[in-house]
Amino acid sequence: MKIKGLAMLGIGKIGWIEKEAPKCGPLDALVRPIVVAPCTSDIHTVWEGAIGERSDMILGHEAIGEVVEVGELVKDFKKGDKVIVPAITPDWGSTNSQRGFPMHSGDALGGWKFSNFKDGVFAELFHVNEADANLALLPEGMDPVSAVMLTDMTTTGFHAAELANVELGDTVCVIGIGPVGLNSVAGANLMGASHLFGVGSRKNCCDVARAYGATDIINYKEGDIIEQVLQKTNGLGVDKVLVAGGTVDTFDQAVRMLKPGGAIGNVNYLGSGEYIRIPRVEWAVGMGHKSIVGGLTPGGRTRMEKLASLVETGKYDPSKLITHKLEGFDAIEEALLLMKDKPRDLIKPAVVINW
Repeated sequence: MKIKGLAMLGIGKIGWIEKEAPKCGPLDALVRPIVVAPCTSDIHTVWEGAIGERSDMILGHEAIGEVVEVGELVKDFKKGDKVIVPAITPDWGSTNSQRGFPMHSGDALGGWKFSNFKDGVFAELFHVNEADANLALLPEGMDPVSAVMLTDMTTTGFHAAELANVELGDTVCVIGIGPVGLNSVAGANLMGASHLFGVGSRKNCCDVARAYGATDIINYKEGDIIEQVLQKTNGLGVDKVLVAGGTVDTFDQAVRMLKPGGAIGNVNYLGSGEYIRIPRVEWAVGMGHKSIVGGLTPGGRTRMEKLASLVETGKYDPSKLITHKLEGFDAIEEALLLMKDKPRDLIKPAVVINW
């Protein structure tokens, strides 16, 4: 059987292709997407060639789906189940998973399979490895359009706050308040940040940042962001910096606004550049206890279930991120190009597919 999917044909090129349908292993599942969303990672991958050449690789790693088939050893899922499909689907028996880093199962970034080295979710049918460990049931009554944000945007943004170990009362600056950074704001707020600065300029993003707990907006168009942060903190700087946007030069700014003993949590996908710049003096000539941790978000079933519980209990509302709702399988291409072109009213598009 052939399936249709939107693929990366090569660096800078996308197109619709047909492929043989994936096969279901004994521990695995085949899933039909019912809601998908494009990601800036897809843009870095295709138009910047950030992870190298890929040919005829189906794109996409954010999906809510319906189970079509499960392997004979799958216990907790069955045909017809509506499921949250995390962007990161580790091999849970790998040594890196056992070391506590399932997102790097097999090798660095190895838990990121969809649209990295395996066909993604922008297809009529896609494969999920280790279904019992990597799928989560969509809770009864939960909006699948909102829930698709949990698969990547929410978990990735929250992970920045986890990487920096945000604590009660911390003063925190989030650099970049696109969809991931907005979730970094939400995550830092849930973890107890007090003064919470969001760096951005687009009105709709700034409004959502405030709704998610930002106390101040730092507009980079209104002056140097380091000076603005230092002014708001009486020259002390912040306890934690969460990097969810920018370039390899953004770390220079993050280090300069950070207190000694502070931490930087990075979840930004650095799509270009060879080296990261760290200012020597402001890093206290290498001895300032200013730590920098960059990490790929955790994946898997338990992570998705916990995030869904925050939505169910009203602690967090992912629907604020959706600014463009499209319908129909063929609309995936339009949504992807929206993510590439980034109109000013865009935060995140989602595509609803009615089969």
